Amino acid sequence: LMKRFCSRSVSEDLGCRRGDFSRKHYGSVELLISSDADGAIQRAGRFRVENGSSDENTDYTPGTWHRTDVHLENPEYHTRWYFKYFLGKVHQNYIGTDAEKNPFFLSVVLSDQNNQRIPQYHSILWRKTGTQKICLPYSPTKTLSVKSILSAMSLDKFEKSPREIFHPEIQKDLLVLEEQEGSVNFKFGVLYAKDGQLTDDEMFSNETGSESFQRFLHLLGDTVTLKGWTGYRGGLDTKNDTTGTCSIYTIFQGHEIMFHVSTMLPYSRENKQQVERKRHIGNDIVTIVFQEGEESSPAFKPSMIRSHFTHIFALVRYNKQNDSYRLKIFSEESVPLFGPPLPSPPVFTNHQEFRDFVLVKLINGEKATLETPTFSQKRQRTLDMLIRSLYQDMMPDLHRVNNMLNRRSFSDVLPESPKSTRKKEEARQAEFVRLGQALKLKTTVKGDTTAHLATTSFCKKEPWESQSFCSNFPHEVVCADSWGQSLLVSTDAGILLIDDGQPSVQVFDKTLQIKQMHVLEALDLLIARTDKGKDSRLLVFRLSAVQKDIETKQIIRSKYDCRENKLERTKGCHLYAINTHHGSELRIVVAIRNKLLLVTKKYNPHHSLTSSSVLSSPESPVEEFQYIREICLSDPPVVMTLVDGPTGESDNMICVAYRHQFDLVNESTGESYRLHHVETNKVNFVAAIDVYEDGEAGLLLCYNYVCQYRKVYPFSGGSPLIQPSAYDFQFSWNQVPYAVVCAFPYILAFTTDSIEIRLVVNGNLVHTAVVPELQLVASRSDIYFKATAAVSGSSDSSSKEMSSKSSPQTPTAYEKPECPLSSLEGEIPCRNLYKIPLSNLVGRSIERPLKSPLAPKVIATTTSSGIASLPVTHSLSLSRMEIKEIASRTRKELLGLLDEPIPRTESAQKHKKVPRRQSDPKQGAVRSTSSDRIISSSFESYSETRHLSTSSDPDTLAHREGSSPSSYPFQLISLYDEDIIDLK
Repeated sequence: LMKRFCSRSVSEDLGCRRGDFSRKHYGSVELLISSDADGAIQRAGRFRVENGSSDENTDYTPGTWHRTDVHLENPEYHTRWYFKYFLGKVHQNYIGTDAEKNPFFLSVVLSDQNNQRIPQYHSILWRKTGTQKICLPYSPTKTLSVKSILSAMSLDKFEKSPREIFHPEIQKDLLVLEEQEGSVNFKFGVLYAKDGQLTDDEMFSNETGSESFQRFLHLLGDTVTLKGWTGYRGGLDTKNDTTGTCSIYTIFQGHEIMFHVSTMLPYSRENKQQVERKRHIGNDIVTIVFQEGEESSPAFKPSMIRSHFTHIFALVRYNKQNDSYRLKIFSEESVPLFGPPLPSPPVFTNHQEFRDFVLVKLINGEKATLETPTFSQKRQRTLDMLIRSLYQDMMPDLHRVNNMLNRRSFSDVLPESPKSTRKKEEARQAEFVRLGQALKLKTTVKGDTTAHLATTSFCKKEPWESQSFCSNFPHEVVCADSWGQSLLVSTDAGILLIDDGQPSVQVFDKTLQIKQMHVLEALDLLIARTDKGKDSRLLVFRLSAVQKDIETKQIIRSKYDCRENKLERTKGCHLYAINTHHGSELRIVVAIRNKLLLVTKKYNPHHSLTSSSVLSSPESPVEEFQYIREICLSDPPVVMTLVDGPTGESDNMICVAYRHQFDLVNESTGESYRLHHVETNKVNFVAAIDVYEDGEAGLLLCYNYVCQYRKVYPFSGGSPLIQPSAYDFQFSWNQVPYAVVCAFPYILAFTTDSIEIRLVVNGNLVHTAVVPELQLVASRSDIYFKATAAVSGSSDSSSKEMSSKSSPQTPTAYEKPECPLSSLEGEIPCRNLYKIPLSNLVGRSIERPLKSPLAPKVIATTTSSGIASLPVTHSLSLSRMEIKEIASRTRKELLGLLDEPIPRTESAQKHKKVPRRQSDPKQGAVRSTSSDRIISSSFESYSETRHLSTSSDPDTLAHREGSSPSSYPFQLISLYDEDIIDLK
């Protein structure tokens, strides 16, 4: 039990700084009415209009905006599990019916986690409502049963127990079920509209487009001849030219896209409605409207188009004066939110960024449209029909087959076969694998799967990429919190203060066992829960006093030196929580078994971490805390979070989780209200994260595989209004997390070997990073974790996956997790501390923490030229963007102060003949201006051309990228002659 409570200390730190959580970034719903030239109303419809953020505080200007959250949502190489993990490998498939007599299929495989030597079970449950996918840990000593897998998927009652299917042909049928999730290729309409055109008949009747429209088409893709075309055709005729002779086609991040361009489709002078053109564009879910004219001219409205099928319109305008594109998105009201949100203003001067943004937005939009009732109900009916048909075909064969293999259907998932049937089983497995591999090859050749890394650049920086913080950390971490740029860590060897590149400093010895801590720099406080059981206490320290001990190198404090720092009435506490937004006062709720103790501390600006406060404040701040009241619960809480009310007087709440429920408790009255009841037999509570959408409180409730958002409405008479809302939503993790971190727009789930990254607004998956032996350390500001490998930005899904014909009951030698090569036999693998900067996740600069207690004091000296030189320290306390800004400013100062050309360094002379390279907007490759050679972004081409595109000097990488050389596995850097400057 104490181990479980200790793990809460990590989960309690979650979501303290998350950026702004607002759906306004994704537009607002408006009633749009279109009228003809005479002013008569033609049609009306409700659409969500995205036109950039309307925040008055935004200071973006065209050409300076750069996003970090432009990602494909639910990418196929993360969601198409059956094709990726099952097909062509030995796995098991089961068939059964639930309590409502609805048939279902279950597929289970023991596979390697993206070739990272982490064996685990992947499971897919196929039902008429959709598919459910989970990962389960592998244990060599504990077998896994079908019943336990289905129980983890909340399926406990059956009308017929599951039975295993042995036919190899079942793989083809299950692949068809997976394809019902949606196509991997897309067809988008492109409609050209002249200035002043207000009806769809006028727009569809344009025979040709303008020069700017042709440049826009060239930006989208390549012009291909349809006759004889063998790629994805998007419903166009490739034999008889009945749908035109040419079209626009491209491949984006492995997805084939065919554009239905209005001016390229057949035109008829007799038919004013241009039915042939409307037949294609009107049946596209997404349509791009390129409109000529100035901003003051009548704007396009979706109600101008007569189509019941098109749900999303992307309005594009081109500005010749600054060579920029402006984007506006219209989504039918029923379409769920999808990203990326538009910038403010939605103007793009970089055409490559504009193309990438538009294609990502449109692909995500079509996927979101498939979740609307119009499409989801059709998909559910189709899936139900396929599953029932497959069930009727399979059940007679299963009744006829009665052998030893069938008896294992409800016991072990991957058992050892009896000797009498082992040869027959091996032959069946060989045929099973052969058929699956042939089916996988056929599907790939047809183009029904994504070549997901064909156009992905390895040099793209992802916001979740980690930086090395401390190498070869030998201690076991209990809990931690950031202190400036340092990390205060509770370990088995005591409390240590760690900074990047500097030796650790011991703050407390190992007699003081801290299980949970908070470093509050603005309040000059260190709060800690120590010891265990009846001896547990809550201690409060003056942060300035701790820093003084570190600077003066006095005697290291022990447990017995902290008697004056104990808060009264906190003996025996097993959990505590603080309010994340402590502007006027700090509130602490301490859990002592089933009792909650509310303690407050008024905010005093003189107690911030300044030199004057160090001299005037007493060493122990215990007297500054005030006991308020005691609240009794029915059971001891496992998770506890404070929720700020709109007024902060008598409407503050406490969210507690215990038994099978989440409750809201009023801090003033002690009354409790049922927030959510968990309808499962076993509950693993993870976290309850308070988020504030446009100032109104909401909660992310995380338990088992589920993450559910519940809006807590303004209070009425002291009680919250808890009722279902259109704003509420929920999604499922692929693996049970032990901690969840919210950093808008992302929400990150931490498991023992992976980080699952999703979007807060819709729960869509963005990326899954495999991190062996992962342990979250701290997350109140920057995210710190301990692992044997860092998180890279490039997808690892292209690695060759293992394909073993032997039974995966016991992994073979090369399937088992391996230690790094650096570790010797019998030695524990080295585990390092890594950091994910919060500023990278939230996509903009935030208020920087106070300076690290370990950071040396440096003074910027002035050179003879009058330029301040950069101080040299062992700690890289500046962010990547700050280093780039300093380098850019220094470069401008050098160019402005020096009259003669800057002498080239040896590196510049060596690469003097390297041609300047330009990015190709359509192929994601790099073109040389002096030759037609295409340098691919794949790893093989990178190996061949690394002498042209990388610097071999690690220091060069560190200075150019603003991070240590070990932060990223490798980097592609363009060596332009004019960019090489010696800053020594």
